[in-house]
Amino acid sequence: MPDEKRLVHLVDDDEAIRRSASFMLRTSGFVVKTYASGLELLDAGKALEPGCVLLDVRMPGMDGLEVQQALHKRGPRLPVIVMTGHGDVSVAVQAMKAGAVDFLEKPFEKASLLEALEDGFARLAQAGARAARADEALARLDTLTPREREVLEGLVKGHPNKTIAYDLGISPRTVEIHRANVMSKLGVASLSEALRIAFAAGLGEPRSEA
Repeated sequence: MPDEKRLVHLVDDDEAIRRSASFMLRTSGFVVKTYASGLELLDAGKALEPGCVLLDVRMPGMDGLEVQQALHKRGPRLPVIVMTGHGDVSVAVQAMKAGAVDFLEKPFEKASLLEALEDGFARLAQAGARAARADEALARLDTLTPREREVLEGLVKGHPNKTIAYDLGISPRTVEIHRANVMSKLGVASLSEALRIAFAAGLGEPRSEA
């Protein structure tokens, strides 16, 4: 059933477009919120609910590319699909390079719109899954002592036990004990699993050899 997860933020200064597109979307099972300008959308601030943004490129005051740039700073909760008129293909390409899901040339077919939205909501779901994994990973790291976390940080950097021991001023045997505790607390059986949790939590950057 349609709910907030299928919310479309429709932004266009043309009232006729807002009416026709919102009717099409609602009859297709989406929840729609309309905005007469990009500024009106951005004014919602943090209260803006997660969903896809159907964004006109040519608007007075603040054009679609500027709005897209502002939305991008807020993270992946708002995948953008841009709407363009004839002759705006170069602008659409800029939007795609900036991360837009797709662009639709007016007048667009219903099937094209629905396909673009499906892609957008798929991205939204993936972003939500990544956020959930990050939260779970952070919760697991919170169970570690400061020293155990330092040992894990050394492992993330690809350092062997001896190097970690030297850097922390402790013995390699102590590092082994802390490493075993890290594995136990994280509930993993291998170093690669521990590293995946660390990377999901934002601890360092993945290494190809991990």
